[in-house]
Amino acid sequence: EQVLSSGITELDSMSAGGLERGSSVLVLGPTGVGKSSIVSQFAHAAASRGERAILYVFDEAVRTAKNRARAMGMPVGTEIVEQHLCFEQVDPAELSPGEFVRRIKREVDEKNARVIVMDSLNGFRHSMHQETDLALQLHELLSYLGQRGVVTFLVLTLHGLVGEVQPDFEISYFADTVLLMRYFEAGASIRRAISVLKKRSGPHENTIRELELDSRGIHVGEPLSRFKGVMSGLPNMIQDR
Repeated sequence: EQVLSSGITELDSMSAGGLERGSSVLVLGPTGVGKSSIVSQFAHAAASRGERAILYVFDEAVRTAKNRARAMGMPVGTEIVEQHLCFEQVDPAELSPGEFVRRIKREVDEKNARVIVMDSLNGFRHSMHQETDLALQLHELLSYLGQRGVVTFLVLTLHGLVGEVQPDFEISYFADTVLLMRYFEAGASIRRAISVLKKRSGPHENTIRELELDSRGIHVGEPLSRFKGVMSGLPNMIQDR
């Protein structure tokens, strides 16, 4: 296939049918909003089609990542046994950035990995001496993976929950596609929203959709056309005239 599908029609439609092979995808959002769930969905969908997908976990235990996937209806056991879906723990204190990059390249060159997930860039950054080192490593790695048709997901946690949120560092210019996830307040409850901010290789939706996560999986709703200011975290409902 020319594109990587998430297996969720509404999510794929936001990027005009899926993500191009060889592209890099930055997934931005505050803690707990569902970034890891989204990238796990893409990886699980690829593995279920027989493609090898590797999730490099920096910020939590692999057991936690697997349990979250199972709790959302992703049966990770079968794919892991068949070596299609692999969760790998990364400790930046024990693995240098160069060693980590070489590990990824081996997965691609020797085992034909087609999807690579780095969860998260915040954790990867902790292994760097300078921010310029991070930029150089990422640029070289993404170029390498792109030339081999690998889809690479980069997860970045933003500080703040509702309202203004900021990244620790600016990295979006590296990515071909940028997904932004946000909390917003509506009807005395905290809800989630997702949008495609950028897609370098083609068209994408400019809409903002509601996102729900439960034991049945990920649900992407219709565009939030009755609200304005959703991405500010404090939207206003548009009144009918």
